[in-house]
Amino acid sequence: METSIFRCHNCKVCLGTGCLNELPGMGGLNNNENFRLNCSSWERLYNEEDKSKIPQLSNEEIHSLLRYAPVTGAVENIGWEDEESFYYDFFVALHKSGVNLSIGDGTPDSKLLYGINSVKTMRKEVDKNLSVAAFLKPYPDENLHNRIAWTMPIASHIGIDIDAYNIVTMRNKVQLEKKTASQIKSYMKKLLVPFVVKGVFTREDIEMVKEARPDVIYISNHGGRVDTRRGSTALLLKEAGPILKKYCNEIWVDGGIRCKRDVELAHYYGASQVLVARPFIKNYCYNGYIGIDEFLSSPAEL
Repeated sequence: METSIFRCHNCKVCLGTGCLNELPGMGGLNNNENFRLNCSSWERLYNEEDKSKIPQLSNEEIHSLLRYAPVTGAVENIGWEDEESFYYDFFVALHKSGVNLSIGDGTPDSKLLYGINSVKTMRKEVDKNLSVAAFLKPYPDENLHNRIAWTMPIASHIGIDIDAYNIVTMRNKVQLEKKTASQIKSYMKKLLVPFVVKGVFTREDIEMVKEARPDVIYISNHGGRVDTRRGSTALLLKEAGPILKKYCNEIWVDGGIRCKRDVELAHYYGASQVLVARPFIKNYCYNGYIGIDEFLSSPAEL
């Protein structure tokens, strides 16, 4: 595939400065403000911390913490030629690199189904024990329950992507809902796998998950791509992590993770899974590999 059609500027360091406001594309809102804050905050917090307290993790420990963050819209946002082929090819490369997998949701339904089918094919051809975290958009309950049923056979975790509600165009197109704590509790009762609330970023989100008490609280601002409060996921993890830990079994985080040092800092702040998307996509699209070796061996960006 020709790299000229990728919606990524192949910046040497992916800090949100080359794709300003590019939606569709790899950018975010408001001149990528939160995208850029996500990236810069990890370095700022690292420089402010007592380095002797931050654990230096082995490569095996980093592998156990790393997970691919859910991304759909490979054609619109990444510039891939075909939505279906992207998921299988890219997922195989991620899996071979030792990165845990996630699939995302979208409209039309094929975006979710392509991810599900790719995992099913990988179970036949690559790893019969493969399972993934599946993140579903906050559709009305009947549609959401159907999606839960679709993903259950291949899921290690199932979650609701609550910050997708802030994508106004999608919310209006497919009637996304702002989910309540009582709804979250009802979903959890029907699942045999851990339930994740993804997109916790505002004070309102925090109060909701404190009441709902999901298995996993996933701090995210959709890569800085949704219209929400100004800030970074790194800072929220540091400030709210100790409180949120009282209301869940695990905390996950994404946003601006660019190197091993960032993973170590996120783990120090209480994250048990650290999710990465743009750097892995960029390396795969331009170089044909995931870039995990560089991630593990260098403090620099992938």
